[in-house]
Amino acid sequence: MPSIAELPDDPKYTIKAVSSQTGIRPVTLRAWERRHDLLSPHRSDNRYRLYSERDVAILRWIKQRLDNGISISSAVAELRQLARNGAWPEAIPNSPIASEPRQPAQPAEFYARQLYQALIRHAEARAEEILSEVQQNFSLLDICQNIFTPALVEIGEAWYRGDVSVTTEHFASAYLRGKLLALFQAYPTRRGAGYILIGAAPTEQHEIGSLMMAVLLRSQGYRVEYLGPDIPLEDLADYASYEHPNMVILSASSEESQRALLPLPKLFSRQRPVPLFGYAGRAFDAKPETRNLSGGYYLGANFEQGLKTVQTLLSKPAR
Repeated sequence: MPSIAELPDDPKYTIKAVSSQTGIRPVTLRAWERRHDLLSPHRSDNRYRLYSERDVAILRWIKQRLDNGISISSAVAELRQLARNGAWPEAIPNSPIASEPRQPAQPAEFYARQLYQALIRHAEARAEEILSEVQQNFSLLDICQNIFTPALVEIGEAWYRGDVSVTTEHFASAYLRGKLLALFQAYPTRRGAGYILIGAAPTEQHEIGSLMMAVLLRSQGYRVEYLGPDIPLEDLADYASYEHPNMVILSASSEESQRALLPLPKLFSRQRPVPLFGYAGRAFDAKPETRNLSGGYYLGANFEQGLKTVQTLLSKPAR
């Protein structure tokens, strides 16, 4: 991402548009300008405030600092010090998912198929067009569960049949992984919220499902750390012992990675408090008899079920 100082400074956004982009109420924006001299928006001929892309980036950065527990005065002072030192922070990307999706012209299945076709052709520009459209017309849950997942499953099956190369499969996964990571980083981390570690089981290299779940959980306000694929259990348990997450979630798509999770509840049992342990993935979806990890909770066969299960578990009194 570019630094905030690199963004255009020409005025073009009204205070209403800025409020929509940042989630900061107009009355709060005016108060920050008055009390902390945070911004000096341009005034149009009719005296309306007009803000630039740089102004919007400053406000997003300030809001993230506030979400992390920093006071407004401290955040403003920190930004001024960085600017004096010529070390402007990077711009924080805005969440590209519409807060109130419109009624789509086509069902999710149509866009999943279109995305599949674009990715197997390595047509990145077309994939961008599709994502731009679905981001305006579908919720984040719909995009992950009913567009990204079916497209990736179809690509995986096409590779298995020999219809596409492993290079194409890797291109598609890398493309969507990049989009998901950018989205994950766009959501703020909130101190005081339920704290969740999430990743993939030992030997498990398929991480997109875990990453989508991490994005969904962070979008719902949880404090989420995404740990990636193939996580060693001893290291994970050691990290959890001093970070004290409320919950740890791991995915497994193969029998090998599913079996590798068996020792984890015992490792967690030595800690106080004991974190909740949730698991999901094709290895558990396909064989109900594997959903018996002592001390753990199967989250469900799709993201919607998983989100509800996590919410239920974390709403219970701490053990």
